Order: sequence, then C-alpha cells, then structure tokens
Amino acid sequence: MTKKFTQEELNKILWAAADSSRSSVDGGVYKDYALTMLFFKYLSDLNKKRHNEYKARFGSDEKRIEEKMKLDRFYLPPKSSFDYIYSKIEEDNIGDEINKALRRIEDANSEKLEGVFGVDFNSESVLGKLAQRNKMLRHLIQDFAKIDLSDVGDDIIGNSYMYMVERFGADAGKKAGEFFTVRSVAQLVAMLAEPKEGDRICDPACGSGGLLLLAGEEVEKKGSKNYALYGQESTGSTFQLARMNMFLHGKDSARLEWGDTLNNPLLVENDQLMRFDVVVANPPFSLKKWGAEHAESDSYNRFWRGVPPKDKGDFAFITHMIEVAKPKTGRVAVIVPHGVLFRGGVEGKIREHLIKENIIDAVIGLPAGLFQTTGIPVAILVIDRSREKGGANEKKKDIFFIEASKEFKSAKAQNVLTDEHIEKIYGTYTKRKDVEKFARSVDLAEIEENDFNLNITRYVDTFEEETPVDISANLKELAELEPELQKLEKQMSEYLKELGIK
Repeated sequence: MTKKFTQEELNKILWAAADSSRSSVDGGVYKDYALTMLFFKYLSDLNKKRHNEYKARFGSDEKRIEEKMKLDRFYLPPKSSFDYIYSKIEEDNIGDEINKALRRIEDANSEKLEGVFGVDFNSESVLGKLAQRNKMLRHLIQDFAKIDLSDVGDDIIGNSYMYMVERFGADAGKKAGEFFTVRSVAQLVAMLAEPKEGDRICDPACGSGGLLLLAGEEVEKKGSKNYALYGQESTGSTFQLARMNMFLHGKDSARLEWGDTLNNPLLVENDQLMRFDVVVANPPFSLKKWGAEHAESDSYNRFWRGVPPKDKGDFAFITHMIEVAKPKTGRVAVIVPHGVLFRGGVEGKIREHLIKENIIDAVIGLPAGLFQTTGIPVAILVIDRSREKGGANEKKKDIFFIEASKEFKSAKAQNVLTDEHIEKIYGTYTKRKDVEKFARSVDLAEIEENDFNLNITRYVDTFEEETPVDISANLKELAELEPELQKLEKQMSEYLKELGIK
C-alpha cells in the first residue's frame, strides 16, 4: 500500500531528493533537470498504477490492457518508464537513455506533451564530463526512486511542484528567480483580479504558470471549474516548466504559447488579439531592448497612447494587457516597479492618458524585499475597463490608493506577506473606505492637480508624529540621579586604590 503524503511531507521529501543530487551545476539550470525528473516520475507512477488497475480487471490480457491505456489521459510506451531507466542506472550512457525515454513519451502523447521535456540529460556543456554527469544523474534517479507518487492528487503534486520552483528561485538567485513570482504576492494579485465563472484568464508573461493557476483557483473557491487559462512565455525552458505545471495541476486544456509577447503576441484568433475577461502578470521590471523600434508599426496598434522608452518596457506590458482585456468589462492586475507611478516623459503622457480614460481603479503599494531578484518596493495596478464609457462602472471617478509598505513579516532571506496581510489589503480594497494612514479614495481632479502623478504617499499621509519630549521632566530625572552618580564615582575610586591603580 502506498503512503498518503501530506502537502508538507511531500514538499520536504521532494526538495531533499532534488537538492541532494546537485553537484557543480548552477541552481538556475539544475532546477530544469530536477523538475523534469519529478514530472517523469509522476507520469511513470500514475501509469504503473493504471496498469495494475487494468490488470485486476482484465487479468493477463496484455493486448487489451495496452489498448485501454492508449485511451487514457496519457500513455507511456515500452522502454519509457522510470522503472526502465532505473534498470539502466549503471550504464555509461544513462543520460542518453533518459533522453530516449522522454522522447518516446513525447511521441506517444504528441498533442499534449510534444516538446515538453526541453532539457538534455546527456549534455556535457551543462552537466559536465561523463563521470561527473553520471554521478549526478544516478543520485537523482536513486533519490526519486524512493518516492511513490501514484496516490498523490493533482492539487498536492501541483503545489509541491510550485514549492520546488519557489525554493529553486530563492536558492539560485536571479537566474532562477526571473521567471517566478513569490506565491503570497501572486495570491494577492489573483484575488484583486477577481476572476469569475466562465472567464478567460490570461498571463502574457506567465513564467512557470503559478500566477495563472492561482487566478483559476479563485474561480474554484466560488464553486466552479468553468474557466479557461491562457499564457505566453518568452524563455523556452521556463515555458516547458509551465506546461508541466499545468499538466500536474490537471489543466491539460490550458493554452500556452512560447514567444515574445511584446514583439510577437501568439494568443490570437481571426488575425486579431484574443480578448480576455481577466489579465494578470508580473512582467520583467523595466525591461531593456523590449522592441520600441517596432512599436509604432505594431500590426495590432497596441501602442496608440505612446511608445514607452526603449530601455523601460513597463508601460509596454501594461498597454498590451489593457488592449487584450475585453472592452467595457475586462480587468487587469499587474505588478509594477514604483517608477511607473511617477516617471515623466512619454511614460507620464501614457499614465495621464490612462487616468483620463478613467480605467485605473486602484494603486496598491507593497513592501520592499518581497522578491529574491530585487529589494525595491513594488506596486500593484488594478485596471478596470468596466469604468469606460458604456461600462457598468463608468460613474466611478476616483482611484483607490493603499499604502501597504509596512504590511510584512521579516524573514531571513526576504520579507513575507502573511495571510493576514493579504486579507487586510484585499479587504480594504473591496470595502473601498478610507483608512487613516493606510488607504484613501482620491478623485481624478486631485490627481490632475498633481500632474497625474500616482505616487502613493502624495495621497496617503503616512507621517507619524514623534512623542513630544518633556524637557522639564527629563531635567528633574537627571537631578535626582546626580547624587547616586557621585556616590558610585566615590566607591569606584576606593576600589581602584585597593587595587593599586591611581
């Protein structure tokens, strides 16, 4: 009988298995191999479990069992299971054997898994020379061989996968952290986006897919699984991690595309950009060389408000997200650096345009130090196209500011948003009532008076008055201490004489 793991147990066991095998390979690269091995082991264990179930029903009729298994969610052909690889563990070409097994799985499941195993287990340039490479791979195989994942549900294995992505992000620094949003921040973004039943949800910079999945979970919390997920990611290895992540969470129908969203958006239909009910993202901050030189000739005319600076792609992502949100109904929640709120030039003109369009619903300032990749504070913009003329909320003429920079718990490596902080921020947003030194609703006229600057502290006064000093009380206290100090000085002098010290 297989062990039923709790979420915490599985997280701990899988991380230990993945991390203990690492040698000299950089963490940002090694994560791709460890997570691929996890995905491979999960497929193999489920496949073995399914085979045993059919065997109990059909006895030794292997032909019938094989036919049934080919109709399942996925199929592992001969010589493609984890057990097969384990039997070859002492072979000098073990890396090549793994590659062949993974290609067989892709070929047998081309509609769902084609190209998903994007790493080369026999790469000398990445994993080192034969002896070093084989040592690492054997350790990795042996560690995962001890873990039976056949009875682990989609929710637990999927959450463990994201836990490992987060751990690798924290452990490997910038290279691994680029594609990954801290879960607590992603959770808040997903809640602020407020997806509902029947929505099409998109993340145009989806990384490994965690934010997209959390947005879907917000719909499931309301008792429905009726929603669709879409995403695009520019980094190939990260795109494949996102595909595995969707599969592990049981979201086989999610549509993910590999490519540069700003220069080559691939979520299109009928030669037009697809439109979504909800758009969420944590795009790269102030991306340089994002493609400004091609923006004016953009075939989808996304940058009609102005072309952002060539060395700062923040407003390019924001603009794209607004353009793919459904007119008069779509919602956008996006993480941005604070510069987006106040920088001038063309960015100031774009920001002014968005404010005059009346679609910026809220600006929420978060603490510094929430991400491994940067210590700067960030903000969340909530954009609501239902505030456009003809939309259900067109009469709303304010922007709600929340100054949550002090809402965090200090931790060893970074600051953390706890569940309590998230609930406080989201609860304040939904109530939309002023809270002294924390939140304030500001009408557009006041923002115009401030030259369309959205810097949060212009609108939410966070100044804390210092406790006044009672000088007379302090002087009285010093006077009372003076005799005691003289007594101590006299006593010290006597001790020094006894010790022969003058």
